[in-house]
Amino acid sequence: MAEKKSFLTEFKEFALKGNVMDMAVGVIIGAAFGNIVTALTDSFINPLIQAITGGSGEDGVKIGGTFTVNGAVFDYGAFISAIINFLIIALILFCLIKAVNKAMEIGKKKEEEKPAEPPKEEVLLTEIRDQLKALNEKK
Repeated sequence: MAEKKSFLTEFKEFALKGNVMDMAVGVIIGAAFGNIVTALTDSFINPLIQAITGGSGEDGVKIGGTFTVNGAVFDYGAFISAIINFLIIALILFCLIKAVNKAMEIGKKKEEEKPAEPPKEEVLLTEIRDQLKALNEKK
């Protein structure tokens, strides 16, 4: 009968698998990268849009401005900023994945170029054949 594993044992096996650890590292790096893109957008792209659209806010970095309908304030500048953040991250991820796929293709091509080693049986049979041929030549 199969041995029952404790919940903690199963969780430990799951959490320490390579894929889970790789995913955790990816999430942490992704969050840090998101912060970098947000800083880029806030520091460079938003002021550019602000200069083009003429929007401004109390803190001086509000882009695009706002409009009001029946007392509800719509901040389209924040929406534009979020779209720009998304597009930058999507573009960089696309380029990164494309580069990784290209590297994997190159690796696969190199593996295909290498001749495969013959099976051990074939090597042994070749040696036996060569030894028999040598014995026949001596006679």
